[in-house]
Amino acid sequence: MAQRIAVVTSVAGAKVFAELDGEMKDLGRIGSLVKIKTPQSLTFGMIGSAKRAETDHGIKRIIEINLLGEALEFDEAAGTFKFQRGVSYAPNLDEEVFPTVSQDLAQIYSKPKTSNVQVGWLYQDTSLPAYVVTDALLGKHFAVLGTSGSGKSCTVAVILRSVLNALPNGHIVLLDPHDEYSRCFGEKANIITTDNLELPYWFLNFEETVEVLCSGDEAAREMEAAILKDAIYTAKFDYVSKMENPFPLTVDTPTPYRLNRLVEILKEGMGKLDKPESSLPYMRIMARLDSLKKDRRFAFMFSSLVVQDVMPDVLSQILRIPSSDKPITIFNISGVPSEIVDVVVSLLCRTIFDFNLWSPRGGSAPVLLVCEEAHRYIPTDESKGFGPTRKAIARIAKEGRKYGVSLGLVTQRPSELSESILSQCNTLFALRMSNEHDQRFVERAMPENAAGLLASLPALRTQEAIAVGEGVTVPMRIRMNDLDEAHRPHSDTAAFSLAWKEDSLSTDFVRNSIERWRRQKR
Repeated sequence: MAQRIAVVTSVAGAKVFAELDGEMKDLGRIGSLVKIKTPQSLTFGMIGSAKRAETDHGIKRIIEINLLGEALEFDEAAGTFKFQRGVSYAPNLDEEVFPTVSQDLAQIYSKPKTSNVQVGWLYQDTSLPAYVVTDALLGKHFAVLGTSGSGKSCTVAVILRSVLNALPNGHIVLLDPHDEYSRCFGEKANIITTDNLELPYWFLNFEETVEVLCSGDEAAREMEAAILKDAIYTAKFDYVSKMENPFPLTVDTPTPYRLNRLVEILKEGMGKLDKPESSLPYMRIMARLDSLKKDRRFAFMFSSLVVQDVMPDVLSQILRIPSSDKPITIFNISGVPSEIVDVVVSLLCRTIFDFNLWSPRGGSAPVLLVCEEAHRYIPTDESKGFGPTRKAIARIAKEGRKYGVSLGLVTQRPSELSESILSQCNTLFALRMSNEHDQRFVERAMPENAAGLLASLPALRTQEAIAVGEGVTVPMRIRMNDLDEAHRPHSDTAAFSLAWKEDSLSTDFVRNSIERWRRQKR
């Protein structure tokens, strides 16, 4: 075994404190792995902090070691061992601390025996690959957290590309609010934009319909919602009753109904009123409906002249069933009107969960839903955001595993993300963060034995991440795989230094931009 670097002076639960040997001070770096030999095992830990302490005998250098795992079976002469997470035998006082070598790291971070994919390389030794455990990563939710410019989108692309290369018949739905990912997956991606998006209005449940059709004023909305509820139920009943095999329904049952029939029902209700002022709620709903039908931006939801049950076709396209060599659906929602984008996200999240909920037990197709800019949909403040969207994502976080629906949350503002929902993510990839509030938030979400790695969050380089949780064998600092230029996410940062060198734009550029603006063509 190599020359020792420290001696254990204190033990407190999963933490060990050791005094560095004077001549070995350079080896006590934060984030380094060390090993401690006990009578029963070889124990491994990560240096979490280092400090100087004044004593009667001079200044001592004390390191804090967070225990990670142990080897109960090891061959000291050959340097081989069988690593396992968790520690059953804590080190004793005065036991020696040794540095780990490349051979140790190769065994600790060895390729998992279960299904896995390589996503990068170890920071401590870039010759050693870093793996994630596929089923634990996807089956128990994960999150990618990092400030803007830290390589967050590239990390998401690397993880998903690695998974799809190993599992080419997956079912992934990626919500892309800024059109970043359209080129990341090449021919494997089914790209949906507002040009080819089809989400008929009758896909909406009642809560979402109220958000789209009713007034913002609380008192007016309450009156309109009561009118709308009866009208929608009646319109659905009229449609279902004409089927060969009608079925019981509620106002939330996802079944077609005709807008013309809905308007007829509203007019009939309005005609029964004695006072003209009582008709205002009816008139507001009908005016809103008429406005939406004429607005090109809402064509994906309200333009169809013929009402058909297209739900099987739409869900097959979204969920990639069958995958048909395109296992990932990228929803480019940048072109969806801002006043309805939360409703669309709510509809997608809820529909994906409900589909798997009602699929035959044991026969469902596991689906991964990846939410970019997740803080927009599940903010810390429950009074913000759209309630149904939050409810749909929270339901996936809490119950999705039972029905084969997994969640991937991506955000550059971790502290603005719902802590209760983030806590359901059992694997975290933390990239560079300079905001102290974000760092503290992530620290609460991470296991205690990753404290040594957390100290490096502000200093992480682009393309580096700290990975902890069920998806990795032990906490690790990873340098993510490189992406070809053709597969990198679109950068949302303008290259001023290039664009401002030459006066290359003309008034035609202005005219073209205005034309796209008017026609709502991105």
